[in-house]
Amino acid sequence: MLGGMQDFELRVPRLIDHAAREHGARELVSYWADGRETRTTWSGIARDARKLAQALEKLGVAAGDRVATLAMNHAHHLVAWYGTIGMGGVIHTINPRLFDEQLVYIANHAEDRVMLYDKAFQPLVDRLRGQWTSVRHYICFDDLGPDGFQALLDAEDGDYDWVEGPERDPCMLCYTSGTTGNPKGVLYTHRSTMIHAMAEVAPWVFDLSPSAVVLPVVPMFHAAAWGLPFACALSGAKVVYSAVNDPAVLCRLMNQERVTHSAGVPTVWLAMFGHMDATGQAPEHLKLVTIGGSAAPRAMIDRIMRMGADVKHLWGMTETSPIGTAGFAPPHWDDMTHDEKLDLVGKQGSVPFGIELRIVDDAGKVLPRDGSIAGKLQVRGPWVVQRYFGADADAVDAEGWFDTGDVAMLHGDGTMQITDRSKDVIKSGGEWISSVDLENAAVGCPGVAEAAAIGVYHPKWDERPLLIVVRKPGSEVAEQAILDHLAGHVAKWWLPDAIVFVDELPHTATGKLLKTALRDRFKDFALAAV
Repeated sequence: MLGGMQDFELRVPRLIDHAAREHGARELVSYWADGRETRTTWSGIARDARKLAQALEKLGVAAGDRVATLAMNHAHHLVAWYGTIGMGGVIHTINPRLFDEQLVYIANHAEDRVMLYDKAFQPLVDRLRGQWTSVRHYICFDDLGPDGFQALLDAEDGDYDWVEGPERDPCMLCYTSGTTGNPKGVLYTHRSTMIHAMAEVAPWVFDLSPSAVVLPVVPMFHAAAWGLPFACALSGAKVVYSAVNDPAVLCRLMNQERVTHSAGVPTVWLAMFGHMDATGQAPEHLKLVTIGGSAAPRAMIDRIMRMGADVKHLWGMTETSPIGTAGFAPPHWDDMTHDEKLDLVGKQGSVPFGIELRIVDDAGKVLPRDGSIAGKLQVRGPWVVQRYFGADADAVDAEGWFDTGDVAMLHGDGTMQITDRSKDVIKSGGEWISSVDLENAAVGCPGVAEAAAIGVYHPKWDERPLLIVVRKPGSEVAEQAILDHLAGHVAKWWLPDAIVFVDELPHTATGKLLKTALRDRFKDFALAAV
């Protein structure tokens, strides 16, 4: 017997229709790379998305075809998402920070038909277009001339009905930015994206509502911008986009537009703190700062909380659409001390409905959820990858569990705590040292701007920690001061055997520490056999 409810396919265009119908006048602000500021509304985004859908069909794009973007955060980029998905296509966001060979591989593997790009990436396009074998049309987002994106829209009337179909049709393609091997494509469906968006607006994830003003610093080319372009449409939030991540620009926009919600990786706040220290200016209206991509240092969380904003840790990955966990205040939050709150916020949060987590040992045995032991973190759920795009086999086991590559603890209260990437954990004398915890403790030392911990060969202990440190501008912090600070925050046997000072640390295209480059650079570093 069938149920008695309406059969309503969960398709992404319903989000933009809802935003235009129920929150049509809510603004979207764009700060462009050339310093222009433009404003539109959710109804304007919906109108322009329909125009783009018409234009793409005239260019020969068919349902299921991939349309690529090489772009930063702005309203035209958002139009490209909804317009491409609305005509049955697959929006493919490409990370312009990747190496040329990766960019060539990704676009060719995806068989992109159209490339929409920012003028800032014109040199990249000119350099690689001869190697992109499937791209037939190149259109510049911020070209105001007759061949630019706005002219493409102006040629259409917007009288367009979205393509309908099953909710399990693909809608978006995002590639991982792995440090080894070719990037892998994760093909999101309408269904997975819609369920993910509905989970994101909840108070225990992004806490979005029509009164929110959101400035996503996370790029739209990184893991679907953490799903915010979909969740903000669902909630009717105001969105403030910036095509540049200069802290002075971001701070000004935050105050000018009275931004309440921000989302980005920890390095965003390292830069913002530098701006605040140099100018005395600070974001004045923030209520919630969401940090993901890598673990936020305790000192960073403390400073933001003392600014009057709540801090939320996220964990996820491209393969999880990307939200896997999010931090939120427990019922006894008001009774906790400040240090207890920092301890909790420093973990990666709890599981929203739709996600299941477990940890296992090397033999695959499921480990307890009592915070006593770390294991390999596995995940499953309706917005978790089943099979990579173009792959011949599933990426999960027979029960649907996906191995994240992270090492984590699951605590009795449901909180998840990342202790390391499995390839980054330091194994000393048969025991594990968390490079993440060591790095975050080091950043709390006055004068330390950034730190990376790696394991280097030791003749007695197999591996011992080497700490690589970037000093803050003007700081002369020395090795002993850092060791003295660490001694109060980590076990004695975790203390690094050596500290090396460098001018900068290498990062991946998504802002994470590039440990492979550091391990290669320091592979011959010699430690004493003591």
